[in-house]
Amino acid sequence: MSSPEIASVSWGRMKVKGNSSTYKDCKLWPGGSRAWDWRETGTDHHPGVQPADLEEVLEKGIDLLVIGRGMSEALQVPSTTLDFVRQKGVEVRVLQTEKAVAEYNNLVGQGAKVGGVFHSTC
Repeated sequence: MSSPEIASVSWGRMKVKGNSSTYKDCKLWPGGSRAWDWRETGTDHHPGVQPADLEEVLEKGIDLLVIGRGMSEALQVPSTTLDFVRQKGVEVRVLQTEKAVAEYNNLVGQGAKVGGVFHSTC
């Protein structure tokens, strides 16, 4: 099962191919996607992405995780979160969101078992 490709990204809007929903922030994995609701884990720009934000995606059997930090890279990714991902045996790449989307889509095109979490505003 392949990861869904991101059809478009702009400030506050992400579209995933094969899904009629528009996301502000989203999570993607082989076979699916959903909105990333920061309220579920109490996430904020600082201290940033928490391990709890990533567990759902990591459980989908991915080899690589792409994190989009926002258009202006305001969303932080603590080293403890990166260590958590690596301890699961998953490679992680952290980029500005538009670059992260391009990287993610490139990996999807290569058939990689890739997941992602993307913030589409600041």
